[in-house]
Amino acid sequence: MTSPEPSLGLLSQVDPRLKVIVLVLWSFLLAFLQNQEAALAGLGASAIIYALSGPKSVLKGLKSLLAINAFLLFIWLLLPFSFSYPGTVVYVLGPLKVTKEGLNLSILLSLKALSITLGALAITGSAGVFDLVAGARRLGAPEKMTSILLMMTRYVSVISQEYYRLRQAMKIRGFRPRTNLHTLRSYANLAGLLLVRGLDRAERVQAAMLCRGYNGRFWLKTDFKFKLLDLLVAFLFLGLSLVVAAIDRV
Repeated sequence: MTSPEPSLGLLSQVDPRLKVIVLVLWSFLLAFLQNQEAALAGLGASAIIYALSGPKSVLKGLKSLLAINAFLLFIWLLLPFSFSYPGTVVYVLGPLKVTKEGLNLSILLSLKALSITLGALAITGSAGVFDLVAGARRLGAPEKMTSILLMMTRYVSVISQEYYRLRQAMKIRGFRPRTNLHTLRSYANLAGLLLVRGLDRAERVQAAMLCRGYNGRFWLKTDFKFKLLDLLVAFLFLGLSLVVAAIDRV
């Protein structure tokens, strides 16, 4: 499996080391915002960064944003009601009471979640996984951690394909999930078989890697050089960060 094809946007030309730094610092900054105005400004700034990732990455990322909706729905089903976050009641919905504090917290968390997701999609969608991992390693990330990330990126899709093949085999044999002991036993057997096949594949992959001279280290691209574009992007990120932080202190 090759690394994802990077987009043709401006961010695709930025040094991967700078992308890793921006991703970490921007996510931490947004996560610690305390008011809705700052979170809204962070969402706008993330949208600006997202637009720089190129049209191809933008279209692909819009589909990925749907995954965050389940998390946000869970927040909106719990926090606005007094049983999970007590406060001033602003609306009564049957036996449930919607609180002002719960609504405000739900809005704040939703804005921060969307901002972090947009920023992460912009950065990860504008570079291949191997480039980002190489950049992280050059910045001092543990080699074992980066190696695990590379292997996970490669074999999560392989395990997923194996899972769907097993599920298809179960359907062909007439299996239909129901709320009974047979269904639970079938899913337990599926998990066990998936684990056994995963271990078997891991042994074969290890043997193949050793035959090719693998000595415990992945050799990645290391000839990164900062360019004028990297400096401009760094100043853009710094300016956006200062604006968002200033709004959060108001």
